[in-house]
Amino acid sequence: MSSFHELENKQLSDHKQAKEINLTEVFIVIRRYMWIIVLISILSTSAGAYYSNATYSPLYKSTARIIIGADSSLIATLKVIIQDSTVLEKVVQKLDLPYSPEALSGKIEVSSIADSQVVTISVLDSDPKQAAILANEVAETYKKEIPKILDFNDVKLLSEAKEIPIPINQDKNRMVIISLIGGFVIGIGLAFLLDSLNNSVRKEYEVEEILGLPVLGTVSKMKKKNMQKKKRITRFENRSESLGS
Repeated sequence: MSSFHELENKQLSDHKQAKEINLTEVFIVIRRYMWIIVLISILSTSAGAYYSNATYSPLYKSTARIIIGADSSLIATLKVIIQDSTVLEKVVQKLDLPYSPEALSGKIEVSSIADSQVVTISVLDSDPKQAAILANEVAETYKKEIPKILDFNDVKLLSEAKEIPIPINQDKNRMVIISLIGGFVIGIGLAFLLDSLNNSVRKEYEVEEILGLPVLGTVSKMKKKNMQKKKRITRFENRSESLGS
């Protein structure tokens, strides 16, 4: 029974030691190729920042609100007509816009506030002032045209759209952060790939695996600073011996 516990304790000890060795090796590999990790992270972050600035186009949103006095089923139909070319063509002609009614429709978002007769007409544009002008003109034109289309007159303007100078897509640093994380991950992966392709022997156990012989001793790496210090100590000892003699 005692031998079983000894075997189990030995296995746990070996497993713990192997885990510590693996973590140490991971740290050593990362430290050895840190310059590659940092370089790739800088390059990827710079590329992400350049792409973000080159493709970034601020969008501004402005919303007008109208009240449609109808039940939910009719409101659904009336909402569709807001973005129809019958209404938007009048807006394009009045404002002399440089694009088609279909293009204007792509800028418009129509939605209902839950359990109410309030309908919002939101316009997205690269110019905050233009977004407000378009939203108000669409709402006004819709109010004038809907009686001609469906013989429906119960549409009221609740609130006009106002110019909001804050873009809704101002979080352009997201691409930079993603590029930084991606570069760091790629750099670590490349570091381990280069380490696996390196056939040089660095550890004692690697020598034992290759030669099948135990390692009796190792020579520690001497730094230039330590060697100079050792030379000074040796000179001091030699001088002391000569003075003593």
